[in-house]
Amino acid sequence: MALKRKVYHELLYWKNKCNGTRALLVNGARRVGKSYICEMFGKNEYKSVIIVNFANLPPVISDTFEHDRTHLDVFFTKLSTHYGVELFTRESLIIFDEVQLFPIARQMIKQLVADGRYDYIETGSLISIKENVKGIVIPSEEREIEMYPLDFEEFLWAIGDEPAMDYLRLCYEEKTPLGQAMHRKIMNIFRQYILVGGMPQAVLAYLKGSDFEAADYEKRDILKLYRSDITKYAAGYKGKVTAIFDGLPGQLSKKEKKYKLSSVVKNARLRDYDNAFMWLTDGMIANSCFNTTDPCQGLALSFDHSTHKLYMADTGLLVTHAFANKKYTQNTLYQAILQDKLRINEGMLMENIVAQMLRSGGHKLYFYSRTDSSNRANTMEIDFLIDINGKICPVEVKSSAYKEHSSLDKFRRKFHSTLGNAYILYTKDVMVKNDVTHLPLYMAMFL
Repeated sequence: MALKRKVYHELLYWKNKCNGTRALLVNGARRVGKSYICEMFGKNEYKSVIIVNFANLPPVISDTFEHDRTHLDVFFTKLSTHYGVELFTRESLIIFDEVQLFPIARQMIKQLVADGRYDYIETGSLISIKENVKGIVIPSEEREIEMYPLDFEEFLWAIGDEPAMDYLRLCYEEKTPLGQAMHRKIMNIFRQYILVGGMPQAVLAYLKGSDFEAADYEKRDILKLYRSDITKYAAGYKGKVTAIFDGLPGQLSKKEKKYKLSSVVKNARLRDYDNAFMWLTDGMIANSCFNTTDPCQGLALSFDHSTHKLYMADTGLLVTHAFANKKYTQNTLYQAILQDKLRINEGMLMENIVAQMLRSGGHKLYFYSRTDSSNRANTMEIDFLIDINGKICPVEVKSSAYKEHSSLDKFRRKFHSTLGNAYILYTKDVMVKNDVTHLPLYMAMFL
């Protein structure tokens, strides 16, 4: 079964717009579906395609990159012969898969694009860490896009419910309720999405029989792969990366979600772990959310690098990661979420899914937190701040039972001159009350 992915349209736009003048770098976490979608794109949109997999590179091809890269006629002939694929000028695509494992190939992009015979797509993860760019010049002829796990719309496509999106978008734009029956239906699907997540192999396993257990096994394999990558590629600080990775569910389960390293590693200093945090975010395994101290100056201009929250890039993986020591049959979490009976850890999952949806929608993640022991009126915390059309929009994630939003009210009073709309994301239907737009969680994708 093929999964429909939005990134396909980005690939098509690149092909038609650049017409060979730029290579495309598709950056994303391991197992997010980069290789699959690029191969499908190549087969659909080109006369022929060659995939050079640097994770399993034959010695003859390694030797070709090492010794024939200055003689492109010989280089292309050897590639064509080894892979048994005829190359056609301006009608063939060459994919460098997991290019971070072979930096020489990435540096060749400048030369290959200048040659102009074929198009080039590179796929990779951990693209920018120093070990993967050491000794090479990053080509300016490279355009980069990021690929994320399936978003909620793609999940709806996967289960065969494409028409729902038109109605959801209309209700969002007009700020009108869906109605009790439709909202209940979409929330039920959304909870399935939280449980399964957006990693393609987990989604496909689930679709074969609405089987959460099958999806859970796939997610456990992905988490093992991430641990293996940490051991292999986090040179010099794999212990620090592992500590942060293992501590992530515990941090998110707390009411205060700012990452407190001391609760994971005694006497640890945050600045000593910068590379470890960067490794997880660069690998797109986690999403960092930074505290912005003065929203009036703009989100990126006033963020505090030392105060941040860390979310899993895929909430389905977080579910499995949080209960990794339990077998599926011993765990009532799945049914509790589906039946809206979960109380413990509910906030962890709901805030993480919002972070995931905002990030895949193109937002960098920021929050606002201020503590004033001398004046409680100045103490407030806003879950997320996003920029929409030049205006700062506060976003709060609430449970269905919430009764007030005092931090949001204080924040709006303090920064009213620079603010756009204020949003509450929760489990109920669309509502506008006291100039605050209340949206069901699944509508975070529209912000």
